[in-house]
Amino acid sequence: MNTTGADIRDDAGAAGPRTGRPGHDRLGVLAIAVETFHEFGYDATSMGILAERLGTSKSAIYHHFRSKEEVLEQALDHALGGLEAILEDSRAADGPAEGRLRFVVSEAVRVLCERLAHVTLLLRLRGNTDVEREALERRRRFNAALAELVEAARREGTLRSDIDPRTTTRLLVGMINSIVEWYRPGGPMTPERLAQDVLAVAFTGIRAREHVRPRELPARFSGEYRDF
Repeated sequence: MNTTGADIRDDAGAAGPRTGRPGHDRLGVLAIAVETFHEFGYDATSMGILAERLGTSKSAIYHHFRSKEEVLEQALDHALGGLEAILEDSRAADGPAEGRLRFVVSEAVRVLCERLAHVTLLLRLRGNTDVEREALERRRRFNAALAELVEAARREGTLRSDIDPRTTTRLLVGMINSIVEWYRPGGPMTPERLAQDVLAVAFTGIRAREHVRPRELPARFSGEYRDF
């Protein structure tokens, strides 16, 4: 799987001789395939079903992709490439930890909104194939990098020290991932505004400042955490 490119390759960038056939191009096939995976599930989607949805033959799909698994691989790479590019940005690597954390969170929201169908596919993987397992491992690495930023911000004193950093990380990841369940592109909520709202809730909270009171801690808490 390509771990460097953030964008899906079109026909001009595809490997091998599969270029320039009338009808659906590589990107068009991929977009409809992702929609079909969502509707039927990846395992239940056959190349015949994809061909029917595209209104073409299976051989026309094979002109662009060697297999159904390659279609999935490219779709997941589009989602993961966008997330991984965030960590490669200098704003995620330089400066105070809180600022870097804010950047990563806001950009993750943007990528999710702009690549919604592909990220949704990523979040619903079951890990049944090598391609899926590799994608899940890349997703875990992104979450681990986010966890490191949370811990760094906690050490520098800009995040609360009375909240377990694993809880903080899980809540941040959960807040971001939940967007796939209700966000609809093209509405009044832009990705930029949504990113601002997520940052406000995550770093400031939802209670009006004049009503904020010291939180009351339970006398005892017992729980376990598993790795991402």
